[in-house]
Amino acid sequence: MLIPLTQEKVRQLVPLVATGSQYRYVWGKLQDFLRRLTFSVVGAALAAFGLNFLGDSTQLVLGLIAGLYWLWAPAVLASFRNRRHRRFPYGGFWRGRVLDVYVTEELIGKEETVNDKGELVIIENRERCLNLEIGDNTGFETRVRAKLLRQHRVIRPGDAAEMLVLSRRPDLAEIGLISEVFLPRHRLWVGTYPILQRDVFEDLSERLRRKARSQSPKSPRRSPRPRDSRL
Repeated sequence: MLIPLTQEKVRQLVPLVATGSQYRYVWGKLQDFLRRLTFSVVGAALAAFGLNFLGDSTQLVLGLIAGLYWLWAPAVLASFRNRRHRRFPYGGFWRGRVLDVYVTEELIGKEETVNDKGELVIIENRERCLNLEIGDNTGFETRVRAKLLRQHRVIRPGDAAEMLVLSRRPDLAEIGLISEVFLPRHRLWVGTYPILQRDVFEDLSERLRRKARSQSPKSPRRSPRPRDSRL
C-alpha cells in the first residue's frame, strides 16, 4: 500500500534542523568526539595566535566558533543529512510486509597495531547486523540493515512494515530514498539514521489504520439460532 502525502506533511516528517535523536546518532563514539575536540583545540589556537591581523572582535568570534566545534558540528552534519531527504519534492506513506529476517556480520572499520614481535597487525572490527527484506503485493522490495539489538528477536516474516518513501516523480513510480522502518506490531524502529519525526509518523500510522478499519466491509451478522421449545 502506498499513500501519497502532501509536501507539507513530508516536511513535517523530515525535520529541517537536527532532532535530539539525530544529534546523538551523529555524535558518534569516543574517538569521534576526540577527533572533533582536537580540531576545536587547534582551531581555537590558530584563532588566538595565528590571526593577529584580524580585529579583536572577529578574532574572538572565530575562536569561539572553532573552540565549540566539538559541540555544534553534530547538529550541522545531521541537518545536512536532513536536507538530502527534503530535496525530494514528493513522498508517500508505504506499508508492506517483512519478507525475510536474517543476521550478518559487517566490517565497520580497521585498526592497525603492533604485536609483541614488533609486527604490524591489522584488526578488523565487525558487528552483527539485522537485515530485513520488506516488500508489498506490487512487487516493490527493498532491504533495511541496522545494528542487531536484543529487541529485534521478536521480528518475524509477515510482520507489517511501514516507512516514508521519497521520489522526484509525483506518481511515486521511482523511489529515490527511504526512511527507517516502523514495525507497528512490536512498536519497533529498524534503521540506521533516524531521519523521521517518529512520534509524528506513529500518529499518522495509527490514523491510517483506523481509517482502513472503518472503511473495511463489516462481516454479516448471523441470525440468532431459534430456541428449542420442547419440554
